[in-house]
Amino acid sequence: MTLTPRGIGLLVGGAVLLVAGFRFGYPELSLLGTVAAIALACALAHAAWRPRLDVSRTADPDRVARGDAATMTLTVRNDSRLRAANLLAHDRCGARDVPVPLLRLRPGRDTTVSYPVPTHRRGVVPVGPLRVTRRDVLGLISSARSHGQPTRVRVHPRIHPLAAVPAGVARSLDGRFDRVPHGTITFDSLREYVVGDELRRVHWRTSARIGELMVREDLDTSLPRIVVLLDNRTSAHPDVVDGVAETFESACEAAASVIAAAVREDLPVTLLMVDDDRVDGDHLDRLTEAALRPGPRERDDRLRTATTRLRQQRLGDTLVFLTGPGARAELGLLGALRGPYPAVLVGVLHGGGDAGSGAGAVEGMLVIDAADGAEFAAEWDGSRAW
Repeated sequence: MTLTPRGIGLLVGGAVLLVAGFRFGYPELSLLGTVAAIALACALAHAAWRPRLDVSRTADPDRVARGDAATMTLTVRNDSRLRAANLLAHDRCGARDVPVPLLRLRPGRDTTVSYPVPTHRRGVVPVGPLRVTRRDVLGLISSARSHGQPTRVRVHPRIHPLAAVPAGVARSLDGRFDRVPHGTITFDSLREYVVGDELRRVHWRTSARIGELMVREDLDTSLPRIVVLLDNRTSAHPDVVDGVAETFESACEAAASVIAAAVREDLPVTLLMVDDDRVDGDHLDRLTEAALRPGPRERDDRLRTATTRLRQQRLGDTLVFLTGPGARAELGLLGALRGPYPAVLVGVLHGGGDAGSGAGAVEGMLVIDAADGAEFAAEWDGSRAW
């Protein structure tokens, strides 16, 4: 609750009139000062009334690909029993305010407003809360309050369909060789027994030790395990315009395309980032929240640290590294992973400013140079490696 410039002027003027009227014996001035005080008191009483509004939002959909349509539906209900709501309201959607008309909203009634959510940029779009501003008739006091819980709409990177993914064998640039010479099923983990599990899969020794039936989980090692490593270093994507590095956006689209293709083929896939060691959470949601991270001004060893971690953990057999033009000089670090990862693919998204030569082999790795995500998908499908 704040005084407007008009309210401040009236407050100062009324105080001067009251002091002058009582000081010098002018009842007319005292009367004018009293009228000003009464007007301010009425404005204060008007602003003190809090409307009882029930606000709900529905996003359709709440997860959307960049550039696709998304709609937010806002429903406002007046829960007051006596007074109608005649308010000026705005709903916050990203960086803009959406006007919401609440004119003569009678008690027990509701109104619904729908508006598009901006999806031209990848990221999380915060929506809400509803901001209600009230002013008295004379415009002396303004009060603003928030109603309803905010929500979020996730704008995922675009997904460009890929026709093929590595299928069951590790690949070299001039042929294929099987990576599972002694069978494909191996022990992975233990879990609690649930109704429907086969008794032959019960691990009796562990079950006897802990007092609960435990079941073996086996892993088919003939299935390729794909690891996607996204380079989120500012140094790898130096060209930033209006806070957005288009090469990084293209790298996110390429990562989303590889992940979607792996999920389509029911292949296990892991998403990692150079400057983030988390592996949990929905992959597309993590790509939505991914942001460039600046590094130290001196020596930047984050990529070396990430490759060392990959070598030690050996999370899969096919590694897809997606980076920008600023990391070309560091691609040799990926060549050291050819041992634990028989298939290594590097995607360099250059945005058209540092054009490469399409797809090619560099130090035993398959390197795809592409301007954006769509060109990456075309080069991927045109590769003879699969």
